[in-house]
Amino acid sequence: MYAVIAGGGKVGRAIAGDLLAEGNEVAVIEMIPERLEALQQRHDLLVIAGDATDVRYLEQTRLQRADVFVATTRTDDVNYVACQLAKISFDVPRVLSRVNSPRNEALFQTMGIEAVSTTTLISRLIREQATVGELIHLYTLRAGQVNLVEIDVPHDFPGYKRNVSELTLPMESVLVCVFRGEATLIPRGDTRLAAGDQVIALTTPDLEDALRASILDPTAP
Repeated sequence: MYAVIAGGGKVGRAIAGDLLAEGNEVAVIEMIPERLEALQQRHDLLVIAGDATDVRYLEQTRLQRADVFVATTRTDDVNYVACQLAKISFDVPRVLSRVNSPRNEALFQTMGIEAVSTTTLISRLIREQATVGELIHLYTLRAGQVNLVEIDVPHDFPGYKRNVSELTLPMESVLVCVFRGEATLIPRGDTRLAAGDQVIALTTPDLEDALRASILDPTAP
């Protein structure tokens, strides 16, 4: 599969890392110099320095042969225009977008763009009075059989440093990535979790409590 991603921030880098780990071909369009530098360190990744709403830069990614286009920037207008170009000008079979304002979700979906709102998480935190360290639902897959969740390790967790291999994860749970500041880590056995990390994982609804405990319980082995 060939995927083109607009935006090389946390979300874009995480998606790119997952796809590359599965043997897919990936291109990323980004404008911010610091992000470009981080992306260009990956030799298996095509990086285009430019504006995803400009056809010239989309052409440089060979978007006409892409299987999927994903817009992940923090600006809905940019994501919308980029997705429209991918659909109409390049006939990409599948187009997905991050939607930063929940009120824009319907517009994206009306135009045939698969929209995922990240800012709705803030509302959920307020409604549920969630605190740092609680498990947050990001996305539901397979009609509720699998959940993509986020577990934030508190910044004030004194002395918290644990290798992924030391965690007693539930059998049907897997760590997807770890956000640490501006860095995105693909967790392996020797990856060391630290206070302040945002841990993204896949699990089943009945194992969520066990997953959270395995990551946050300071008494766990």
